[in-house]
Amino acid sequence: MVSIDLNSDLGESYGAWKMGDDAALLGVVSSANVACGFHAGDPAGLLKTVRHAAERGVAIGAHVSYPDRVGFGRRDMDVTSEELIGDIVYQIGALQGIARAVGTKVRYVKPHGALYNHIAKNERQGLAVIKAIKMIDPDLVLMGLAGTPILQRARAEGLKVVAEVFADRGYTPEGLLVSRREPNAVLHDADFVAERMLKFVRTGTVAAVDGTEIRIEADSICVHGDSPGAVTMAQTIRRVFEGNGVAVKSFLPAAA
Repeated sequence: MVSIDLNSDLGESYGAWKMGDDAALLGVVSSANVACGFHAGDPAGLLKTVRHAAERGVAIGAHVSYPDRVGFGRRDMDVTSEELIGDIVYQIGALQGIARAVGTKVRYVKPHGALYNHIAKNERQGLAVIKAIKMIDPDLVLMGLAGTPILQRARAEGLKVVAEVFADRGYTPEGLLVSRREPNAVLHDADFVAERMLKFVRTGTVAAVDGTEIRIEADSICVHGDSPGAVTMAQTIRRVFEGNGVAVKSFLPAAA
């Protein structure tokens, strides 16, 4: 049976401010990108999300970000390499501590928001993120946007990588994500998205916003946990996949 990973951004609630439905999504996805407190997430909520992920056998990744709670990590920052290295080490270490407390571990790292998009092409910040990961745990896998230089740079530096495609985001003809400031950046029709991702699994192609077909090599599919209807979308994707002989399975080997 063909299989592919399905991931989502979780742990993004903060105190009385609730974001997404972690419990429901953890019953659907195979990998969880868990916030680390810099763009979202409070300690008690992160502990709960990581515990539930471990109970369900969902792989846990550190969803690291610029220090930007007000902007939800979606504002670009021209930080120094030294600052960024410290920020990434700090965030991964915090989530590692939470994971250890509930008897599990962090398996991969996925940058969030503006940081994710910036390092996809920017060499200086990309190398800082890579250095930080290698400093704290060189066995961690870096998840990044399919077809972008960050994955090549990480491989060259000895890191394992996994490329991802976004179920609920529009693509430019160049294979990049459409800016959230532009029309058709975020997709909301669950049935349309599910069929789009089934086509991707079968053909390795996704339609860009101008209608052209672009080829993407990826082993993980992301559904944003903060999007309206995220649970329904993830459930629909999984149902369509399983109805067509596609298993949802983590890109990582089973934890020891």
